[in-house]
Amino acid sequence: MTKLSVAVSAKDHIQGDPHAPLALVEYGDYQCPSCGQAYPIVKRLQKHFAKRMSFVFRNFPLTQIHEYAEPAAETAEFAGVQHKFWEMHDLLYENQGSLDDGLLLQLSQQLSLDPNALAEALESKQFEPRVRSDFSSGVRSGVNGTPTFFINGQRHDGSYDYASMVEAIDGALE
Repeated sequence: MTKLSVAVSAKDHIQGDPHAPLALVEYGDYQCPSCGQAYPIVKRLQKHFAKRMSFVFRNFPLTQIHEYAEPAAETAEFAGVQHKFWEMHDLLYENQGSLDDGLLLQLSQQLSLDPNALAEALESKQFEPRVRSDFSSGVRSGVNGTPTFFINGQRHDGSYDYASMVEAIDGALE
């Protein structure tokens, strides 16, 4: 079983109690259809496990096949600097089917973020190092596709359907 090579830290985007007994880490790509399918499952898992689980999202844009994966990840990081990472994360997945430059700017406006500042950040690749850092940690952890989940630092190699994830998380909590 492959282990998470970079431990969860304050540098990560964490939802829930960072000291929860279980940490679910996802390496994801905002344009990946499978990640889009996993998105509502993760939301259900968060409700189900509540305070017993924290959720961490790390960027793993598959730029060879998803044209907007990198700009979407950088947009989420841009929002994160303004304490709106999770809001942008959700909007990106909820609008996954229509990702393009215009949508990224529109979503930033929707969150009361400056679309001109976002356009500048994307143009200058301001958040590319953060996205690359997540990607590199994924490669070092054996991630080779998305979504890839780690449950308390162990890669989950099974299915990521709701029932399979509940079973795996329950097993890790025992």
